[in-house]
Amino acid sequence: MVAPAIIIDRICKSYFSGRKRNQALCDLSLTIAQGEVFGFLGPNGAGKSTLIKLMLRFLKPDSGRMQIMGQTVGQEEFRHRVGYLSEFPFFYDHLTARETLLLSGRLSGMARKKIDQRSSFLLDRMNLTQAADRRVGGFSKGMKQRLGMANALVHEPELLIFDEPMSGLDPVGRHQIKELIIELKQQGKTIFFSSHILSDIEALCNRIGVINQGVLLYAGGLRDFLSVGEGLEERFVKVIEEDNHASAA
Repeated sequence: MVAPAIIIDRICKSYFSGRKRNQALCDLSLTIAQGEVFGFLGPNGAGKSTLIKLMLRFLKPDSGRMQIMGQTVGQEEFRHRVGYLSEFPFFYDHLTARETLLLSGRLSGMARKKIDQRSSFLLDRMNLTQAADRRVGGFSKGMKQRLGMANALVHEPELLIFDEPMSGLDPVGRHQIKELIIELKQQGKTIFFSSHILSDIEALCNRIGVINQGVLLYAGGLRDFLSVGEGLEERFVKVIEEDNHASAA
């Protein structure tokens, strides 16, 4: 039996603002199968990015446990098997796009020849070949986002975690990323991504999770989430509004 790609078991995380404690995630459990494309939805401040940072060990949970590709987060190293794209990818401005991918490949233990091959392929795939030898500091937001996608893929990871991968992209760029995610799915990659663009979730995902105020409201099939005659946006807004009203009561 193939182990799940991601196991999140009763994770809690809070932050302190002065003397006030703010609960970012509350007793959240979730399982993602290998080869699955899973969409993670929620309004701003719901806890989506916090969960991703916990999964990648950028933050430590207050309680609970997580496993990524069979490795226990916090006890075993797993991140060489993961490709990550943040909503606002950071790069060294003085490096070129090609040098950026070279650095990432070397940090992942890749051979130089393999890095050069993957870099040329990914720069072409992301329409960045003409800008390959330009310094990243002069890139637009959309170009940095496309470079971030190439950077996440250079070491050919098994699991991909994307935080708002369509952020800052024009329609052509969004189409490129969507097509790439479909290709990765066909290759059997596991993809976990958050997005505010619900049409992309509908086009790419079979299963989704919905989070609000740090609480997972739903995890399951996309079609099971929808009522007859409802689109994803209409249903999502209704569920969030109902939860907010219940919390305020």
